[in-house]
Amino acid sequence: MGHEVNDTERRSSVSETVGASRQGEGFGEAEVAELCRDLIRIDTSNYGDNSGPGERAAAEYVAEKLAEFGLEPQIIESTKGRASTIARIEGEDRSRPGLLIHGHTDVVPANADDWTHHPFAGEIADGMVWGRGAVDMKDMDAMTLAVVRERLRSGRKPPRDIVLAFLADEEAGGVYGAHHLVDKHPGLFEGVTEAIGEVGGFSFTVNEQLRLYLVETAEKGMHWMRLTVDGTAGHGSMTNKDNAITELCEAVARLGRHQFPVRVTKTVRHFLDELSDALGVELDPEDMDTTLERLGGIAKLIGATLRNTAQPTMLGAGYKVNVIPGQATAHVDGRFLPGYEEEFLTQLDAVLGPRVKREDVHSDKAVETDFDGPLVDAMQKALRAEDPIARAVPYTLSGGTDAKAFSDLGIRCFGFAPLQLPPELDFAGMFHGVDERVPVDALKFGVRVLDRFIDAC
Repeated sequence: MGHEVNDTERRSSVSETVGASRQGEGFGEAEVAELCRDLIRIDTSNYGDNSGPGERAAAEYVAEKLAEFGLEPQIIESTKGRASTIARIEGEDRSRPGLLIHGHTDVVPANADDWTHHPFAGEIADGMVWGRGAVDMKDMDAMTLAVVRERLRSGRKPPRDIVLAFLADEEAGGVYGAHHLVDKHPGLFEGVTEAIGEVGGFSFTVNEQLRLYLVETAEKGMHWMRLTVDGTAGHGSMTNKDNAITELCEAVARLGRHQFPVRVTKTVRHFLDELSDALGVELDPEDMDTTLERLGGIAKLIGATLRNTAQPTMLGAGYKVNVIPGQATAHVDGRFLPGYEEEFLTQLDAVLGPRVKREDVHSDKAVETDFDGPLVDAMQKALRAEDPIARAVPYTLSGGTDAKAFSDLGIRCFGFAPLQLPPELDFAGMFHGVDERVPVDALKFGVRVLDRFIDAC
């Protein structure tokens, strides 16, 4: 199902972008859509079980693009085909702590029959780059490549060292990507104290005088879990009061309908205060339905950060229609807010009941940092230079990113992949959704902002 760019297409893309740069656009802006398209065309679907194509082809593409202007990237495989690309750019002042810019090259799978444009064709149509990974997160990979290539080409050093990491396996928890590098190659990140990555810096238009740019400063922790109920096996024609499927389905239904209590964390409180000021209304976290309606597409992102969540995602039992199985299983995607893991697990077990055995498939911590300091100032400065009505505000991500791994090294992590988006675009719906796409103009905006951000930080 993959579609990989051939050499002829790549040479044509370089010719087109160089031509565009001579007409007034910066080199990075001119080539960013083509970089994004190239990356999308490399199928890096991650099925979570090492059965996919892996990220090696994407890692080699990234390394080639960085090496073209003199950088010496490393490709590190954690296991066959699961590859990440790492490079360090020396800064003007090497005594200063370094900055990490990270992105992942794997994507979730996609069914081509559901899409308007083939998910791995990288079509550019209607002012958008279409395809799996267009917002999660080959857009940021492309913007980073475009900015770095432009700076290398023109000989512009950053103020401090920058470590670039294009990572494998984020969509399955980062075991073969960020966590592998942190555990086995921590020296690659020596001296790094701050990082920027995905799912932040995107815009939410309040009105003609104000556009909020949501910067991720916190993200929920995760418990991906398997639920098991053992029962009594038997013939499907007979009465059975110990049916594992019945017991499990009742527990899963309770969990699916359960609403955990609202918990206002530090970051959520800061975001609500900023939103209250922007909207000119008093916001009550206990009654957010009206407020969420006013948030359009980002309501999906924000609504899930007000409480812990546990969503059933998979069911399995039985092997023949006339056989009652002795066991039934389900999988649940559990997410907890910073500081509320113990409460989450206690409430979860109370809802499931004593018959359900719960075990983690993958778990990781919640992370949170303050929305302050020179790096945040640099974000605001860079955004305002390109959008005079911009205001950066912190928010909590309901999902997770590779920030979880890098925080183990004491690195302070932010989600900052700047995009100025049309108000009508359902940005949150693009993540893992059908017809994922990103505006070309938003990519160019991101290139300009990231370039200014690097200079300012």
